[in-house]
Amino acid sequence: MDGFVCNLKKYRQLAGMTQEELAFRVHVRRETIIRLEAGKYNPSLKLAIEISRAVRAPIESLFEFE
Repeated sequence: MDGFVCNLKKYRQLAGMTQEELAFRVHVRRETIIRLEAGKYNPSLKLAIEISRAVRAPIESLFEFE
C-alpha cells in the first residue's frame, strides 16, 4: 500500500507478544496482524486504537501515512 508504513511488528515484539496473542487481544484473526505488519492492510480507527492500547504505543508510532 503506497504511503502506508506499519511499525507494529517492532512494538508487538517490544511488548513481548506473539502475533496470535495480539490478534486474540484485539479480536481479529492472526492473518490480519500478518497483513498489517506487512503493510498490506489499512486498519480501521477502532482497530488501530485497540492495537495501540494492547502494545502500549501511540498510534502515530505504529502507523504512518506519507
